[in-house]
Amino acid sequence: MSTIPALMPNYARLDLSFDRGEGAWLHATNGRRYLDFAAGIAVTSLGHAHPHLVEALTRQAGKLWHCSNLFRIPEQERLAERLVAASFADSVLFCNSGAEAIEASLKLARRYQFERLGGVRRWRTLVTQNAFHGRTMATIAAGGQQKHIHGFEPVMEGFDRVPYGDLEAARAAITPETGAILVEPIQGEGGVHPAPAGYLAGLRALADQEGLVLILDEVQTGMGRTGTLFAHELDGIVPDVVATAKGLGGGFPVGACLARGPFAGVLTAGTHGTTFGGNPLAMAVGNAVLDVLLADGFLEQVRAHAATLRAGLEALVARYPGLLAEVRGRGLLLGLACRCPNADLLSALRDEGLLAVPAADNVVRLLPPLTLGLADIEAAEACLARACARLAGETV
Repeated sequence: MSTIPALMPNYARLDLSFDRGEGAWLHATNGRRYLDFAAGIAVTSLGHAHPHLVEALTRQAGKLWHCSNLFRIPEQERLAERLVAASFADSVLFCNSGAEAIEASLKLARRYQFERLGGVRRWRTLVTQNAFHGRTMATIAAGGQQKHIHGFEPVMEGFDRVPYGDLEAARAAITPETGAILVEPIQGEGGVHPAPAGYLAGLRALADQEGLVLILDEVQTGMGRTGTLFAHELDGIVPDVVATAKGLGGGFPVGACLARGPFAGVLTAGTHGTTFGGNPLAMAVGNAVLDVLLADGFLEQVRAHAATLRAGLEALVARYPGLLAEVRGRGLLLGLACRCPNADLLSALRDEGLLAVPAADNVVRLLPPLTLGLADIEAAEACLARACARLAGETV
């Protein structure tokens, strides 16, 4: 009998599993209840078992699961129209994940330049240090982090890297082969670093001057995470292309590539495709998510609750300066930069019943569902206070 485990060992899983969830809470098979400020890494944007999402999915499951993009899918058309109406975009391509949305965006940019210049190849993309764009061969090359690339060399060509936030370095790196800029409004995996003031606007101006496609990776920051539908709205800019996923499906796999104006019609029939992208199940859930996100007052409530949570975190940093350095992020994408090892704080938080996720730069990332209430915030702050007190050697 084989001793090889049935699951490949590519995840360092914790010995913890869950059998149900409700709102901001998960119920583990060990009998404990945990406050979920990981949200499947910013995926379960409306919490667990949201009744509107459950109803939409089960209703669609009883009618039609799949028919392929060889045919029109009415719910796909409806979700695209609603995203266009609520955003900068003129058209949408649906896929299954954030990495696929980035891949589609990169292909779109290359094709746009190819057609615009009559076959001249402006195929290189300007990217930033400390980025994360996914785990495919193209997206690990775009991210450029050695821990993701090691063992998968040679790295796919076509990406030129500059420091995040440095406009002059970006300008200096542009060559006649540069066709696009790809950047995150907030570097989530990279340590919860928001773009410096004026940076995205500067990249917008640079793209206009040089004839480049400005692509924003809003896989983690999109769908209300920062208190606006997309994070770039906070900076007052209009991108050319946006890749999003995660919160769009509230836990169901779905991604999207949004594009405006001359970029919107580049991927014509046969240039790109996906078997499962935009399937009826995913589209039913995506429309249900938008029902909630676009409801009157919902995003205003997200911003208010984010401010309350941030104020509590700032107070915690002031109380434990030996453990915590600062609070980073925007909206409900927040990071606690640690002076102690972030793994120690994450472990102490789990012991207290709060789930969070790590990020680079020794950060603990807090990604609660957008539907969290004030009682959830109070419970999280109590867990954080007890965990920090334990790490500081105080009596709890």
